[in-house]
Amino acid sequence: MAAQPLASLDRSTLRERALEALRTAITSGEYRPGNHLGEEELARRLGVSRGTVREALRHLQQEGLVTAGARGMLRVQSLSAAEIRDLFQVRAALEGLAVSLLINSPSRDAAVARLREALSNLDDPNLDFSSHIDADLCFHLLLCQLSENSVLVDAWRNLEGRVRITILSDGGEHHSKIRSGSHHAPIVDAIEAGDTDQAVKVLQDHMMVAADRLAGPSGSRQA
Repeated sequence: MAAQPLASLDRSTLRERALEALRTAITSGEYRPGNHLGEEELARRLGVSRGTVREALRHLQQEGLVTAGARGMLRVQSLSAAEIRDLFQVRAALEGLAVSLLINSPSRDAAVARLREALSNLDDPNLDFSSHIDADLCFHLLLCQLSENSVLVDAWRNLEGRVRITILSDGGEHHSKIRSGSHHAPIVDAIEAGDTDQAVKVLQDHMMVAADRLAGPSGSRQA
C-alpha cells in the first residue's frame, strides 16, 4: 500500500531537481540571456523526460527567468533598459521598507553589527566575479531578513533571479565598484544614524546608480 505514495514522491523530487538544475544553470550564467532553451536537449542533458523539463520551464517563466520568444520558443529572459530600471525601482521600494523597519526596531544595533560584517565580505580580494555577485546579493537579502518581515523577504527573493541574470549579462566586472563595501557602507551608516528619511534616500540612490550603470544610457539597451 505504501508503493504508490513513494513512487509519487520520487516523481515530485525529480521535478524539483530538474527545476533547481535549470534555475542554477540560468542564474550562474551557463545559459545567457537570450539563449534558446530546447526541451529535447535539456531533457537529454538532465536525463529526464521532456514533460519534466516542460514543467520546470513553465515554473521558471512564472519566476521571470524564462520568456517565450518567436513562435513560442523559450529563451532566457533578457531585460530592456526600461525593465531594468523598473526592476531596481521595485527593489528600492522593498529595501527602503526594510531600512525603515530596521531603524524602528529595538534590535537596530544588533542588525547594524551584522550588516557591517556583511560589508567586509564585499571587499574580499579572493572573490571571483560570480562570488562577488553572491556577496552583494547576500548583503541585500540580509538587509531584508533583518527587517523580520517574511512577506518582504519573499517578495525580494522573487526578484533575485532577474537581478542576478541582469548583472551577469552585463559582464560587469568593470562595475565592481558598485558592489564594493565602500559603496554599501553609507546604507549601514544611515541606518545606524536613525534618520529614516535620509536612510531611505541613501538606499534609493544606491539602487538608481546600479540601475543606470546596468541599463546603460537611457533607451540604449534592447530586450
